[in-house]
Amino acid sequence: MGQLLEQRRIESERRIQALQQSLVDAEKLCGSKACVYITGSFSRGEASQYSDLDLFIAGLIKQKERALSRLDEIIIKADLIKATEKLAIPKFSKDGEYLIHYTVDELVKTLGTQQDDASNTFTARLLLLLESTPLLGTTAYRQITEKVIKAYWRDYDDHKHDFMPAFLANDILRMWRTFCVNYEARTKDEPPSKKGKRKLTNFKLGHSRLLTCYSALLYLLAVFSKNGTVRPRDATKMVRLTPINRLEWLKEQPELGSTHKKIDDLISSYENFLMLTDAPEQDLVNKVLDKKQWKIYSTSANQFGDLMFNVLDSIGKGNSFYRRLVV
Repeated sequence: MGQLLEQRRIESERRIQALQQSLVDAEKLCGSKACVYITGSFSRGEASQYSDLDLFIAGLIKQKERALSRLDEIIIKADLIKATEKLAIPKFSKDGEYLIHYTVDELVKTLGTQQDDASNTFTARLLLLLESTPLLGTTAYRQITEKVIKAYWRDYDDHKHDFMPAFLANDILRMWRTFCVNYEARTKDEPPSKKGKRKLTNFKLGHSRLLTCYSALLYLLAVFSKNGTVRPRDATKMVRLTPINRLEWLKEQPELGSTHKKIDDLISSYENFLMLTDAPEQDLVNKVLDKKQWKIYSTSANQFGDLMFNVLDSIGKGNSFYRRLVV
C-alpha cells in the first residue's frame, strides 16, 4: 500500500471514530436491533477532506415486526445529521433521500425480484457486501451480513465441495453494468455544467466503483481457483476487507506470485486516481470540461480498466468460474 493510501486509511479511521463518539445515544438506540453502515470513500478507507458520507440503516426482525421502532429511527437520523454538521462533513446527498431504513428481510426477500431495483434494496445489499463498515450496531451488522450471505449461498449444502458463487457474481456484474448504463442514459442531452459533473462521475466510476466490484470478483475467483469451492466464511472474510485490502490479500497468496507485479501496478494506478481527484468538486468539473485535461483523465480510467482486466485474466485462466464471469 502506497503512502497516500496509508494516510487516507488512517485519516478515514480517525474521522469514523470521531463520528462514533458523537453518536453515543444513537448507538444505544441501535443496540443489537439495527445497524448503520457506511459505504463510499469512508468505508473504503480513502476519504479526503472533500468526501461526503454515504450510509444505510438496516435492522433485524422481531416477532415479524421491525426491531427498530420508527420513532427511534427518526432520532438516529437526526443524530447522524447533527454529528456530520458538527464534524464539518458535507451534507447527505440529495437532501437525505437515501437515508433509509431496510429490514434484513427486505434486503433478502427482494433478491432476484423485480422490486429489487425499484426499492433500492439491490444497491443497499450489494454495497453491504462489497464496501461497508459498521458505524453503529456492530452486533446487528454482523447478523445481517451473515443472513445476506446465506441467501446468496442457499444451495451451498448440496455443493459444499464445488460451490461457485455465481448468484452473487452475477449481481456484482449487474451492479457494475447498471452504473455504466445509468451514466450513459443521463448524459445524452444535458447542458455543459451538468455534463461536466456527469463526466467527473464517470471518471470516478471507472476507478472506485470498478475497484469495489472487481476486487470482490478477484477475491472470489482466487478462492475458487485455490479450493475448488467458496464457503460462506470465505465471503464473510471478503466483506471485512476493503477493496484495497482484497488486492493486498491477493499479494499474500504464494500461488498467485506471477500476478503480484500486476496487482502492484493496479494499486499504483488507483493511488494516482486519488491524487487526481484530491480537489473541490467544482475544480474537478472545470478540469474534465477542458479537452486536454479530460484526455489525461480518460486515459487514466482506460489504463486502470486494462490493469484490472490483466489481473482478472491472470488469476482466472483455465478456471470454470472465470468463464462464467466472461460468458
